[in-house]
Amino acid sequence: MTLTRAAGVILAKELRTEFRSRQLLGTTAVFVLIVIVLFSFTFNPTSDEARRFGPGLLWLAFLFAGSLMLQSSFLREQTNDTLAALRLAPIEPFGIIAGKMAANFLFLLLVEIILLPIFAALYNVAILPVLGQLLTILILGTVGLASTGTVFSAIAAQARLRELLLPLLLLPVLAPVLIASTEATIDVLRDPGQLSRVWLTWLAFLACFDVIFLTAAWMVGEYLLEE
Repeated sequence: MTLTRAAGVILAKELRTEFRSRQLLGTTAVFVLIVIVLFSFTFNPTSDEARRFGPGLLWLAFLFAGSLMLQSSFLREQTNDTLAALRLAPIEPFGIIAGKMAANFLFLLLVEIILLPIFAALYNVAILPVLGQLLTILILGTVGLASTGTVFSAIAAQARLRELLLPLLLLPVLAPVLIASTEATIDVLRDPGQLSRVWLTWLAFLACFDVIFLTAAWMVGEYLLEE
């Protein structure tokens, strides 16, 4: 079985499992919504302050969503030793990782797209004039979040203190992604009528990070699923 087909099979399995239960998406969306609402009432920012501080709070909420969602990425496979069966299958190990990455990316992006209008309403930020730029930032930032989170979730799933290990491994690696995504979002929202080239620089940084990390994950994919 080719890498693409194996990843597609794993992706289809993840989608079927999630949309049957809808537990993970619903829980994550409600959690992030509560965080965004609490931030808005706590800081009560003006329009200028919202454009300056809102993106940081938004990506912090997305980080919380990713930590909550990615924690169970490989825990599902522990119940009936499904992961052991997948490792015995005649497929490239990175196909399993890639399928999980794609599923986590779609789940996170769906939650982000649903909550983006709520963020705009609560923080009085106009997103329609720069919706294309924001979606580009969301896609590149979410690729970095989902790929790193999936890899470290695979590593932490084999540990005893997996609930504590995943945040400790994930947060330092995700710091560049969060900084770049936040700065790009700030630049886009600062003046929608006059976009500077700064956000393009941050987008290039995010794209390079995604490519480098995905390549590294592909090279060591055989070792990520070992016990």
